[in-house]
Amino acid sequence: MAAAACPTAPLTWQLVWLLFCVTVQLGTNIHNDYADFVRGADTDQRIGHARATALGWWTPAETCRAATVTLSITTAAGVSLVALAEQWHNAFLWFLIGSSVFNAFAYTGGPYPLGYLGLEHVSIAYSGAGDVFVFLYFGLTATLMVPYLLTVSSGHSSSSSEMTTLWPQMALYSIQVGLLATNIIVVNNLRDRHTDVSASKLTTSVRFGRRFSIIEYTACLVISYSLVLVDFVWADWSLLRLLPLVSLPVAYREMISVIQKDGADLNEHVGGTAKVQFLFCILLSVALRLS
Repeated sequence: MAAAACPTAPLTWQLVWLLFCVTVQLGTNIHNDYADFVRGADTDQRIGHARATALGWWTPAETCRAATVTLSITTAAGVSLVALAEQWHNAFLWFLIGSSVFNAFAYTGGPYPLGYLGLEHVSIAYSGAGDVFVFLYFGLTATLMVPYLLTVSSGHSSSSSEMTTLWPQMALYSIQVGLLATNIIVVNNLRDRHTDVSASKLTTSVRFGRRFSIIEYTACLVISYSLVLVDFVWADWSLLRLLPLVSLPVAYREMISVIQKDGADLNEHVGGTAKVQFLFCILLSVALRLS
């Protein structure tokens, strides 16, 4: 199936959505720094990367304020995107933006700010749903938001029919991005599973063990790179669509290291796995642009 020419979203949409995605990631991580500390997951036994609250660089209150400011910027970016796309009555769009901000606080949970709502015990990560959250929001939502806006925006009705024909391929790309993002949390949970037990943080690594996490990590890589071949066929055997495979040796080295190592030795492979996703996405973007 030959790909149609993909309509281009306004630059303002792209920049505002980029700001939304960057700040929601930062805000989630900052609040996670606070919440893991107050919930007892970050102790002197921690083997992961340095945490500002646990090391006393920031007080819990200061970390909360930093998360609040960051996610306030996220919220403002989300509202701005709604305005730019003239989608004030789009309930689904409001749900995606609102749930993204709420889940940033609920990812680890803790007394602030969910405690004010009586939801201090709500935690995505501590319940073991972190992998699903990352796939849905840092994969599908992050990748498909701008194409979705192009499809539904009345101001770009000429693009709607073209975008509709491209949705199967865009869904494929979002799955690849989501699975590679999920692997970052898989390595993180695999590394921390022993200390997470004492904090009752029931990640998938704690619930199902090391073997499950390694299988999950490997499966995410295999599926992501296998879908490159599917896209290659969809694009009428365009060799450019194989460009993401250039990152395969890097991904393979990371996979072998994750299989062989454990504990603090996995620290470098949290970042290494993020680099795999970054490299894959850059190559995919170049392939799509050139083809």
